[in-house]
Amino acid sequence: MPRFFTLQQAEQLLPVVESAIRDAILLKTQYQEAEEELQNFSRRVTMLGGVLVDHSKIADRKSHRESIVLRLKEAIEKIQDRGCVIKDLDIGLVDFPTLLRGEEVYLCWKLGERGIGFWHGVQEGFQGRKQIDREFLDHHQGELPN
Repeated sequence: MPRFFTLQQAEQLLPVVESAIRDAILLKTQYQEAEEELQNFSRRVTMLGGVLVDHSKIADRKSHRESIVLRLKEAIEKIQDRGCVIKDLDIGLVDFPTLLRGEEVYLCWKLGERGIGFWHGVQEGFQGRKQIDREFLDHHQGELPN
């Protein structure tokens, strides 16, 4: 059963989510750089026919790349384990499941925004974002009692 956030609960979680999404974005960039470096190295080895290959250097680079993958996975899990949904890692887009008139919708936050000011339906996505207004607040249910 999915967890549903009240607007207040989601807002309180933002510092943790923001820190983790910043880490994840940085780690994704580092992974892409490490992967590109390994591919370039592999191309050079192929062009040179494997002459003078430093196998320890390759192993170190692969190990570095794998440590980045593990840290990236941890940053993503830090967000997902709290019940949040990462929608776009490149721009830092995160949704918080909530209820509006008994229907599941998402509170929507993007890296750089000061707080959660938007929501959208599950099928609408970022393009369907609507501003949180009085009507939303009057009908917002958030977390269900146990």
